[in-house]
Amino acid sequence: MTSINRRRFIGTTAALSAAASTGFHTSRAAEENKTVNFALVGLGKLSTNQLAPALQKTKYAKLAGIVTGTPEKEKIWANKYGIKPENIYNYDTYDKLAQNESIDVIYIVLPNGMHKEFTVRGANAGKHIFCEKPMANSSQECREMIVACDNNNVKLGVAYRLQFEPHHRHCIELAQSKQFGPLKAIEAGFGFKIGDPNQWRLDADLAGGGALMDVGIYALNACRYLTGEEPVAISAQETKTDPKKFAEVDETITWTMTMPSGVNCYCSTTYAFNGINHFNAYADRGWFGLDPAYGYGGIKGRSSKGVIEFDETDQFAEEMDAFAKTILDGTQTRVPGQEGLKDLLAIEAIYESIRTRKTCDVKSV
Repeated sequence: MTSINRRRFIGTTAALSAAASTGFHTSRAAEENKTVNFALVGLGKLSTNQLAPALQKTKYAKLAGIVTGTPEKEKIWANKYGIKPENIYNYDTYDKLAQNESIDVIYIVLPNGMHKEFTVRGANAGKHIFCEKPMANSSQECREMIVACDNNNVKLGVAYRLQFEPHHRHCIELAQSKQFGPLKAIEAGFGFKIGDPNQWRLDADLAGGGALMDVGIYALNACRYLTGEEPVAISAQETKTDPKKFAEVDETITWTMTMPSGVNCYCSTTYAFNGINHFNAYADRGWFGLDPAYGYGGIKGRSSKGVIEFDETDQFAEEMDAFAKTILDGTQTRVPGQEGLKDLLAIEAIYESIRTRKTCDVKSV
């Protein structure tokens, strides 16, 4: 398959994803400027290396504020991105965003265990919320985040960047249009060898889990958006080669999921080694897949008909522009809080299956 024009692809998918008006409010700043002002909460590597640079490329989203617990970062970011002093906050002054009309969206880029608190506080401040994945440490926390945003009439989106990436969008279209016939099975996995044993990702309170919560969720989410279905039964196994390093979280997990249509999904994730970064979908009359599939760039695809190739995009710019556009247009986001909740319900069934050594049902939303 030859490359297609990026502008034509984005225009087509935008038209396909248009939804009915939701009635969510748009701030005075957004109405006047036709752009949506973002404040990044947490200025770690993702914000520094991906999100802030991406916000220099966006059409509808703009970096206007920051929230940080590190005072020395305030001046650095203010000078680099022209952030006004009144748009700089720390975790103690965070709630004062309620009085700031120039901030529209709060993007939560904190450790997983902090997502719920800062989402609820941000929603109570009247700001739309865009939250990194996984959405929270538990499905109950997800539900509380959804309720807080609904009660405050603000949008809640989860940062599933790959749902805006052209190769993934094309594979979703292949699956749902049944170009190769009905899907029969999906094999998906994502993992890497994690380094520093003292990092927050190995702390259960902050991370909620290990490889599954961090990167296995990509394989899980891919199975869900390719089939357009929610798993009904899950069987999972866990192994640990380094019980000391992974005392609080999972190291390597394999699991199978059965979808209502009968599609079987075979998935894996790990913190123990590199090389797993793909999915393959098998149908009646052919197959398609991506390898590598989940990185920030360099995604490559093939099918039984040939190469799947699209121009590379900035995934972070795409997802933030898409969320900003839903605010300006009053439309639904492709990645609402319910999307994050559904992943957590499946993840909880995976952990339950590991504990009980039984096949477990997935609870409904």
